[in-house]
Amino acid sequence: MGKVSIYLNFQGKTEEAFNFYKSVFKTEFLMPPMRMKDAPPHPNAPAVPENELNAVMHVSLPILGGTLLMGTDFLESMGHKIVVGNNITISLEPDTREETDRLFNLLSEGGSDIAPMRQEFWGYWGCCLDRYGIRWMFNLMNQQS
Repeated sequence: MGKVSIYLNFQGKTEEAFNFYKSVFKTEFLMPPMRMKDAPPHPNAPAVPENELNAVMHVSLPILGGTLLMGTDFLESMGHKIVVGNNITISLEPDTREETDRLFNLLSEGGSDIAPMRQEFWGYWGCCLDRYGIRWMFNLMNQQS
């Protein structure tokens, strides 16, 4: 069965915020936070600067009713800036590539700020801002693809 998660973006405060949420919900991270330095270099992207290597790339925390709160640090070196509207994303994890593509195609139609579906080191991924200004992220993890 597919999953829906809430994905939060922070400007360098992800670890602090998630430690706070961890204390509020009295749960533990699914795994230690992944750092920018933990990711393999991307051939089409510039190297992450030294001062951003410890930024949080991804963290997951169960909260209520099976819902996961996930988060990342935006990188100033990549021009990322937090504004109302880009600090929260609905993350969908469909069961199949076909369902992932179907949802992406429908939600991105007439939308903007589109990162087309593509294979990343963790799985099949894409993101879009729909025509109503809601940000959606799509993940099909490698073991499912």
